[in-house]
Amino acid sequence: MKITESELRGKTVMSEEGLYLGILRNSTVEERTGQLMDILIEPSDDVDPRLYHLDNQGHLVFPFNSIKSVKDVVIIGGQ
Repeated sequence: MKITESELRGKTVMSEEGLYLGILRNSTVEERTGQLMDILIEPSDDVDPRLYHLDNQGHLVFPFNSIKSVKDVVIIGGQ
């Protein structure tokens, strides 16, 4: 089953350990190849953003290949 990048936007993101990280807001793409590089997550109020890599807008940044599962929520691992 294929899922488009636009279908991921707005989904809840959780860690493999069950921590609610926030809402997936966007992704970054390698301009030359079109390969998805990172996902950008609007952090929940319960997440300490100092523990994660952030972009200039304060979104948590995770490599796209850290996505482990996509169903009702997006599960990421390898933090």
